[in-house]
Amino acid sequence: MAAVVQGVPAGLPLDLEAIDADLARRQEGYGRGGRMKIETDRVEVLSGLKGGVTLGSPLTLLVRNKDSVIEKLPQVAAPRPGHADLAGCMKYGHRDGRAVLERASARETAPRVAAGAVARQLLAPFGIEVFAYVLEVGGVPASPPDGQSLWDAAGDRRHEVRAASAFHGLDPELEEAWIGAVDAAREQKDSLGGVFEVRVSGLPPGLGSYQAGPDRLTARLGAALFSIPAIKGVEVGLGFEAGRRPGSRVHDPILPAEGGSTRFRRGSNRAGGLEGGLTTGEDLVLRAAMKPIPSLRQGMPSVDMESGEARDATYQRSDVTSVPAASVVAEAVVALALAEAFLDKYGGDSFEQVRASWDYHRGQLRDL
Repeated sequence: MAAVVQGVPAGLPLDLEAIDADLARRQEGYGRGGRMKIETDRVEVLSGLKGGVTLGSPLTLLVRNKDSVIEKLPQVAAPRPGHADLAGCMKYGHRDGRAVLERASARETAPRVAAGAVARQLLAPFGIEVFAYVLEVGGVPASPPDGQSLWDAAGDRRHEVRAASAFHGLDPELEEAWIGAVDAAREQKDSLGGVFEVRVSGLPPGLGSYQAGPDRLTARLGAALFSIPAIKGVEVGLGFEAGRRPGSRVHDPILPAEGGSTRFRRGSNRAGGLEGGLTTGEDLVLRAAMKPIPSLRQGMPSVDMESGEARDATYQRSDVTSVPAASVVAEAVVALALAEAFLDKYGGDSFEQVRASWDYHRGQLRDL
């Protein structure tokens, strides 16, 4: 599997070990299935890099598969409810669900994680960090301390806390409950979904646009998260809760700043760092809900593609849950969307030109 990343400025040093570390995190998480024992993902750079530094030309990233090729795998007899099997066959006018599921599989997210790792390395020198963590598994929500979010409670230890979690979470007290939920679902031959949050700190105000709907960063980030297989809901800031409150309890007050990079500050961040399709300079706060994986050992009602008779859906090797993996993919796609918006604002052919544009705008903000 390959990803081609265009638009990366020349002169950006790339840490390939950091890319491999993100690929490894994607394979982690309690409840993963057999394929994670087969694959050991590593990135190979085929173009766009010399001496560990980008050239400005397209960057081609390759992640190899060790599993069986599609020609050697049996055809899917009965499509799985919840997957693209049947709809894909109906779209292309054939009965071969195998031809659909292999491309629709979340395996394709591996090269996207590699590409996202490049985007993260582009953003990092400007103090921008993308960080995702799991909030809920199988209907069991994390329990933040009174008056604090899990993000605030973890503080500077968030990387350490997440690394110690079997679910990429920030609530150590909940690990046993989540493990129990996954074990129970495995015993029942079922699967579980969940919810994760993506936090981005260090963003400047003004990324994105209000000029046209598709250019709004809200739309671009929503599209990025919905591009991840099995994502069924996305929220920004308060999300759906904003529709239940009066405006006085939704909008973030604008206050005079006392020092800092601008003359303004926000009294809260209920908008989640986005207003009018633009970043506000506050932390970007995104949440996404992942449905349970559709391949169930217990079987789901389906129809044989050849005979048309009722039968259970074909079981494909699968995870019990992959919410932790989805959170890593979310980091990648959010980083890619933000890197694109960042280069729209500060773009140049070389990294030095991007830095100069960034420095100029930061000075402009101080004088605004």
